[in-house]
Amino acid sequence: MTTLVIRDGVIDDADQIAGVHVRSWQAAYRGLIDQEALDGLSISDRAEGWRRIFVNPLPTSLGILVAERDGEIVGWASFGSGREEEGAGDGEVYGIYADPAEWSTGVGRALLDAAEQRILSAGHTRAYLWVLDGNERADAFYARRGWEADGASKVEERPGLSLREHRRVKRLADS
Repeated sequence: MTTLVIRDGVIDDADQIAGVHVRSWQAAYRGLIDQEALDGLSISDRAEGWRRIFVNPLPTSLGILVAERDGEIVGWASFGSGREEEGAGDGEVYGIYADPAEWSTGVGRALLDAAEQRILSAGHTRAYLWVLDGNERADAFYARRGWEADGASKVEERPGLSLREHRRVKRLADS
């Protein structure tokens, strides 16, 4: 297997990021989200959304990282300062996905490690992320990386979807 490169994402990556995003949702969330909604995901629509994010990032955003192998993006992570009032002083991993063909190859670990380091470098000694309820693969991955469930939960409303999620937290360094 060739070398994995973690780098900052740029607007020209939007199409490939969107492809990973859609393929990973369709694989990881099968049986957890309405299949019709998963089948209806559009790479071109998602790419347009990513272009908007690059042009007009969240005020709390610290960046978007991509994992690249042989010139192809095989994963991504977005992260920043916490978006919720309760975690305002914390960092947050907004999203992290690897192409299903790259699962269990170290892509997710490399992206998460890099995102954690960037969050810590921005001055956040603790971070959180949200996991879709029932996503046992993701829960096991985060648990192995030291992220602990803290009992918080929420329902994220998206067009046609209600996503039930639970929070995981990690202390990145001693304060």
